[in-house]
Amino acid sequence: MSYAAKLQELGYSLETIELNGGRLMHAKRTGNLVYTSGQVSRWGDQQIKGKVGQDVSVEDGYEAAKLCTLNCLQAVHSLAGGLDNVVQVVKVFGMVNVASDFDNTPAVIHGCSDLLINVFGEAGRHARSAIGLTVPDNWACEIEIIFEVK
Repeated sequence: MSYAAKLQELGYSLETIELNGGRLMHAKRTGNLVYTSGQVSRWGDQQIKGKVGQDVSVEDGYEAAKLCTLNCLQAVHSLAGGLDNVVQVVKVFGMVNVASDFDNTPAVIHGCSDLLINVFGEAGRHARSAIGLTVPDNWACEIEIIFEVK
């Protein structure tokens, strides 16, 4: 089954987006690598804002990470001509908007990792960072992903 079909089976479909965001590109390719800009926890009419461990539960943070990941997938889809041109996921850099005493950032970024593995299988296994900080505009999460593409 293609990666695009697998994502659709999970209930998500991607559109081709304008990659030029003015001062930044939503994704940039160099050689066979695509780097996404940080994508926040907003997808369609869903958005998750707030500090995890204070305003947002770990479970909602996990969902926020999935929303970020969908935006990263949409960016690579738009730049690489479709998800089926992805060879593998190389690296995830996950940033969690945390309350001062929250330190379980991996549990939040698992939402990204689980979605990538569900879509890409073994090609979705990746190196990863999961850090806590203050995310601009109070988004619950922001995620960057590096993909290898054909």
